[in-house]
Amino acid sequence: MTIHCQEGDVKRISVTCFLILTFMASGQILLSQTAQERIAQGDGYYSQFNDAMALEEYLAALQFEPENFEALWKVSRAMIDVADGMSGTDKATKDKQQKLYMDAERHARRAVAINAEDSQSYFLISSAVGKKVLQQGKKEQINASKEVKKVIEKAIELDPNNDLAYHALGRWHRRMAEIGGVSRFMGGIIYGSIPKGSFEESETALKKAIEIKPDYGNHHLELGRTYLALKKTDLAAEEFQKCIDAPILTSKCEAYRNEAEAELAKLKKG
Repeated sequence: MTIHCQEGDVKRISVTCFLILTFMASGQILLSQTAQERIAQGDGYYSQFNDAMALEEYLAALQFEPENFEALWKVSRAMIDVADGMSGTDKATKDKQQKLYMDAERHARRAVAINAEDSQSYFLISSAVGKKVLQQGKKEQINASKEVKKVIEKAIELDPNNDLAYHALGRWHRRMAEIGGVSRFMGGIIYGSIPKGSFEESETALKKAIEIKPDYGNHHLELGRTYLALKKTDLAAEEFQKCIDAPILTSKCEAYRNEAEAELAKLKKG
């Protein structure tokens, strides 16, 4: 069967196709703009230390663009911050925290899958995994500690100025160094080899974090704790005071100040 189209019909079809294509293109632009707008709104809440509302906006951006790299890593960061800010030790709270850490890890890994050269995403994996396994068994913690160190080192390799990655490395070394000889030996028999850390390496990493970002209180808080482990109490007191005097830069800085005040009070009591 042959279909005959008059000239007017062809013109109408052409115009219709043009309008459809234009609508589709504008729809894609609208989606992109909307995702970016939601990210920008999330950034606004984040700068106001409202992590929960920031998370809502970043998640909304992913509804428009599920593979939006910026939204993925910012969702991960916000989930960790929201979980960290939860108070209470009851099972319901712990379960919510655990789910947030697991979801944060999943989003950070998706971000790495999209951009394997982003330092921040690797750091977020280390943070989410490290906090998630604290509620798991010793074997899971030991196995996770090995991966955590690898992703921290990857974050530093990609960005030597990532102060948070150096901070994480400093905490990792201190935590591993705190495992004593007998515990390490017995744990090795039961769970397999336990990674080694040192208080000196912890000090070096945390001092590097401070060199990069000297006004972040948490760097000073953790260096103070490492100095305590090294029995350098005078230096520890100095770092705790620096944390107390540091500006409020994040939603958690007030809590860091409180912790530093408690550490300093214990030192003064002797």
